[in-house]
Amino acid sequence: MTLQRTVSAPLRTFWALVVGLALVMAQSLAADARGAPESFADLADKISPSVVNITTTTTVAARSGQAPIVPEGSPFEDFFRDFNDRMNPGGNGQRPRRSQALGSGFVISEDGYIVTNNHVIEGADEIQIEFFSGKELPATLVGTDPNTDIALLKVEADTALSHVPFGDSDVMRVGDWVMAMGNPLGQGFSVSAGIVSARNRALSGTYDDYIQTDAAINRGNSGGPLFNMAGEVIGVNTAILSPNGGSIGIGFAMSSNVVTKVVSQLKEYGETRRGWLGVRIQDVTEDIAESMDLKTAAGALVTDVPEGPAKEAGMLAGDVIISFDGKDVADTRSLVRTVGNTQVGKAVRVKVYRDGKTETLLITLGRREEAEGAVPAVAPAPEAPSNADVLGMTVTVLTDEMREELNLSGATDGLVVTDVAEDSDAFEKNIRAGDVITEAGQRKISGPSDLEDRIAEAKDAGRKSILLLVRRAGEPRFVALPID
Repeated sequence: MTLQRTVSAPLRTFWALVVGLALVMAQSLAADARGAPESFADLADKISPSVVNITTTTTVAARSGQAPIVPEGSPFEDFFRDFNDRMNPGGNGQRPRRSQALGSGFVISEDGYIVTNNHVIEGADEIQIEFFSGKELPATLVGTDPNTDIALLKVEADTALSHVPFGDSDVMRVGDWVMAMGNPLGQGFSVSAGIVSARNRALSGTYDDYIQTDAAINRGNSGGPLFNMAGEVIGVNTAILSPNGGSIGIGFAMSSNVVTKVVSQLKEYGETRRGWLGVRIQDVTEDIAESMDLKTAAGALVTDVPEGPAKEAGMLAGDVIISFDGKDVADTRSLVRTVGNTQVGKAVRVKVYRDGKTETLLITLGRREEAEGAVPAVAPAPEAPSNADVLGMTVTVLTDEMREELNLSGATDGLVVTDVAEDSDAFEKNIRAGDVITEAGQRKISGPSDLEDRIAEAKDAGRKSILLLVRRAGEPRFVALPID
């Protein structure tokens, strides 16, 4: 017993030291990824060989029109004659010009794949890559995705190229240190550092998920990498907010977790292949939730179901999508991104809220890129024209002449708004003359009496508002209009 205790005590001490050392190492690695070093020099030395400058050349068509007219005998007559002769040896109009543009990028594999922005190489006839060592190689375009402004290039090199890995942008927090590299204003390789200023920024695209940073980003930085402190790419520098074209500390980098999916598809197919559900949607506001007896203002409200996967599975306008493929839907933006990231052809379960209860639909996703321009579903034919003043609006049944004037399909049915009182809730909710109301209380209407009946039913149910489906220039949206 004495010998056993003598042996086990040092062992316990040894393993305690091992566990403690492991914890220290884990904390150190986490600090390396997010904390500020005493200097950025070591990190810059490590990753610089993987960052590239990109020069594109584009042929610009010759300008039409006559050359400047110079008065005979003018002291500039000989100058302009010599200039035109040099620029146009053949004498048959001006020659096409060669235009150059600069940007940045980074190598993601030893065999020469390079990521940059689509707008850096868009329309280019030639793409030249300059490495940190000064070596230059021509690049070919593998594929682009204008929706996320990402492009994938390829160079052929004699030796394996230095490259950088992608990191997990989702673990980045506001306040974490980041470093940007690129070719700002054509000045060559340059490094700037800052912090993550904000997350999940949306600019204008459907699939936007930008990291905002105050690291200096200028023209020419586009397509360059945004690194965490472990030397992993957590964003692709894409845009700046600036009144003068220079950095004011508001830059945006597309999150790496968006970029990696795009790059993977471009590498495999040369194009993107995003999932497509086949619905038009809008966010659920507090008043819309109240009008539908929803407990929370979450999910995506379906405003239209054109021909496509959702319609084939039985989805209806007025459904609220609350779960997609086992994931809760917070709003329209999250649903669009989740659907787009789901494999084309996958059968997914979609839970919807309909008529006070939930239903689950099994939908086989189509491909978004093949579904552009899908024709919206149509409604039944209207009844005879009639007018009414309801909830501050003057409404009338659509006629063929009105459909033609409003550029609506012949099958569009409902009530057209001809006037809105400026002191009404309808005016405050942005309903205007020319809008067409096709549903009230999630049921189709064809005359003023239908609208009045839906309002009465909502009041009897103790609701404070009624949900209207309103179309403007063909685009649908739901409006919760107070009925008190």
